[in-house]
Amino acid sequence: MCGRYVAATPPALLAERFGAQEVVGEEEAAEAASPRWNVAPTTKVWAVAASRSAGTRRLGPFRWGLVPNWAKTPTVGNRMINARTESVTTSPAYKRALQRRRCIVPADAFYEWRRRPSGRGRTQPFLIRRRDGEPMAFAGLWDLWRPHDDPRAEPLRSCTIITTGANDLVGRVHDRMPVMLSREHWDAWLEPGTEDLEVVSGLLVPSPARELEMFPVGTAVNDVRNEGPELALPLEGHEAV
Repeated sequence: MCGRYVAATPPALLAERFGAQEVVGEEEAAEAASPRWNVAPTTKVWAVAASRSAGTRRLGPFRWGLVPNWAKTPTVGNRMINARTESVTTSPAYKRALQRRRCIVPADAFYEWRRRPSGRGRTQPFLIRRRDGEPMAFAGLWDLWRPHDDPRAEPLRSCTIITTGANDLVGRVHDRMPVMLSREHWDAWLEPGTEDLEVVSGLLVPSPARELEMFPVGTAVNDVRNEGPELALPLEGHEAV
């Protein structure tokens, strides 16, 4: 799964990196705009999506945890932070979004936890990032939700991160990982006119292990209240593998 990640790259650089012509919703994005090393579900995060009407690629804030437009309340999103590749083409919650509302969720790294041997305390967190230092492009889905009794209310934009089976590196820690789209697939993924499920689901594959590195970090990241670049530093005496 993907339940915590690093988002420290400024919005302007993200827009340039992912070819976004506009940065929207900055006035509501204070939570997402500051560098963060412990991004948690239900908070505002940056995502890149293309407008179906104008064809413009935009970077904007989304609530992490997909709230489908048919949901009765936004609390549904608390359980929908990840969508599995194995069911994303058939699930009523995700199929329509996979056809029409795909996005990229930029991240500088993500955390995963490995269970320690019995009797040795809590799980051990690890940080995974690209070896070249470039931002990751998590494959995501998004949707718009309004209260059914107030259709004129300001819409809630939300997103989820798609996960797949882990590659050989991440598999040492966990059996799942976020789908990280390769650069040559960004345009195809964001193209709003592509609704063929076979085509878009074919892009949802694990990132090659050779492109990533991983190392253990301190357990301070376990608490979502903790923040700061020190959370993403390797434990003393450990190097990236």
